[in-house]
Amino acid sequence: MTRTGPRGTGFIPVSPPTLADVAERAGVSRQTVSNAVNNPDLLRSGTLERVREAIDAMGYSPNRAARNLRTRTSQLIGLRVSPAQEGTANAMMDRFVHTLVDTSAEAGYHVLLFPGDHGDPVGGYDNLLRSTTVDAFVVTDTYLGNPQAVWLSEHRAPFVAFGRPWDQPGATHPWVDVDGAAGTRLATEHLLAKGHTRIAWIGWRKDSPIGEDRRSGWLGAMRDTGQPTSGLASRVEDTVQSGAEAAAVLLDESSPTAFVCASDTLAMGVLHTLWIRQLAPGRDIAVIGFDDSQVAQVFPVGLTSVRQPLEEVAIEIVGSLETLLGHLPAGPGVLLSPTLSIRESS
Repeated sequence: MTRTGPRGTGFIPVSPPTLADVAERAGVSRQTVSNAVNNPDLLRSGTLERVREAIDAMGYSPNRAARNLRTRTSQLIGLRVSPAQEGTANAMMDRFVHTLVDTSAEAGYHVLLFPGDHGDPVGGYDNLLRSTTVDAFVVTDTYLGNPQAVWLSEHRAPFVAFGRPWDQPGATHPWVDVDGAAGTRLATEHLLAKGHTRIAWIGWRKDSPIGEDRRSGWLGAMRDTGQPTSGLASRVEDTVQSGAEAAAVLLDESSPTAFVCASDTLAMGVLHTLWIRQLAPGRDIAVIGFDDSQVAQVFPVGLTSVRQPLEEVAIEIVGSLETLLGHLPAGPGVLLSPTLSIRESS
């Protein structure tokens, strides 16, 4: 049902136009409109042009739900979002999610966020698979021992991981990751070039492969230049308080002139300790974090930090998803290089 505008010109739909509305306007059958949308090669050029003009004029969009029933696809990509951890400064996932949403939309997909529960690593996936709500998943929690990748593989659910399969060297699923070791090497080499020799490391517990990967960059750069590392490393929980406590111990026992940290959260802890001791970041003690969070960018002095190419990560992930959903052979994992955002703290 339609009506004309106040001056008798222009098409204004009372409700979204239907296939029948287009057929009436173009003077063809409903089947002809359907063919114009789904099988244009079946129509004569003049008929096809007339139908397409009617579609454009009326703003008609084929019924997505009906198309999904036919093709058994939803054009939806599932992404599990875990609750934010208190006491941290890390908001990098916000930047990643926004880029993933934008890039997916360009490829014709929408991202469906669903909640995560730390007590149930695979919670939410089963319900979505049973209801065929999504075509594929993006997995972001790739810590050691996380069962998501194995569970999804066993259930033959297409997915791409943001992160390497740390405990599955033979895994065949596509993944995209950032070279953490290269990032911390960049940070350490930057400090070495500034004349620092006693550069301390504050990282995560030894059972974190991501943390150990980042630690290896600091360790390699120090050893390559013959600098000492004994007594200059600490492994802690990823909280501001832990970073502050580790910095205090290292300053008292090892007298470092600079810190490289596995996260901006830990680096903020170092900055807290420096503030308490009235030491100026960048002048008295240099500090570098990892992730280039918003906190790093707005901190009064400006925190130097390793920046992950999250926009490029999202683009690579969507490309891998298109390959999977196109039933084409998946390529190998992709390892991207970070950069260093240099500010006054170093």
